[in-house]
Amino acid sequence: MTLTKVIEVIGESNKSWDDAVKNAVISALPTVHGITGVHILNLTGSINEKGEIYEYKANVNLAYVEN
Repeated sequence: MTLTKVIEVIGESNKSWDDAVKNAVISALPTVHGITGVHILNLTGSINEKGEIYEYKANVNLAYVEN
């Protein structure tokens, strides 16, 4: 029987939400082996005085198979 676990991580980027999700996965790779999927829970951003988004954050669930 295969056991799949899920953890929540937060990725950040100064480029895009897509990049924030990718950074979340990349950050988890050294310690979480066997990642099989990602579920995006929440996307947030910080706005500067010009009204521009300068920081993107993504809360994601990562599914992985534990050996």
